[in-house]
Amino acid sequence: MSGRIVILNGAPRSGKSTIAAALQSSEPGAWINLGVDAQNRMLPPALRPGIGLRPGGERPDLEPTVVALYLALYDSIAAHARQGFNVVADVGHHDFYSRSLGILPQCAQRLVGLDVLFVGVRCPIEEIMRRRNADPQGGLYLGGDTMPEPVRRWQEAVHVPGTYDVEVDTGAVDAVGCGAVIAAALREWRRPSAFERLAGDPHPASRSCTPRLR
Repeated sequence: MSGRIVILNGAPRSGKSTIAAALQSSEPGAWINLGVDAQNRMLPPALRPGIGLRPGGERPDLEPTVVALYLALYDSIAAHARQGFNVVADVGHHDFYSRSLGILPQCAQRLVGLDVLFVGVRCPIEEIMRRRNADPQGGLYLGGDTMPEPVRRWQEAVHVPGTYDVEVDTGAVDAVGCGAVIAAALREWRRPSAFERLAGDPHPASRSCTPRLR
């Protein structure tokens, strides 16, 4: 029997990793944590930031590698699920590269036939900046009185097209509460799922299909 898959999609510092840890500790079964953080720890410096390449088309030289890394990650997710493991993966999908790469539909096609819950992890940009300033990790994107452009681009790009099975807002609900919402959505999961819709649409329109948790 195949395992379940939860894909957490959101901007950096939106709380994806904390939600993943909450799912691992609260949900029954063996949950493998894959995603951008796990993959980047394995990459040589020449390939970083890998799938964490931010919106804006700043590294067209790296974009072919980003596509390959995403597809490799999703192949790994599929392989783990087919072996019976549950998988939670934190990612930041966007299509704001130097040109459209259509990565999300390609990744969705890799998981056809598996049970995938696609979760939009929202967080107000002010809260993201508060978290960055509280834990700058090398001084990246410290804004002071201004909103850094990279942070704004992530906020605008990461939830396009907005096709999700469920959404959570980490500015309003903590990781445990978000995990509970996701667990309930897993129990109520039904077809056609968000990933099944995305897999059949190589150019998904900008739309939102699910209510947000407030």
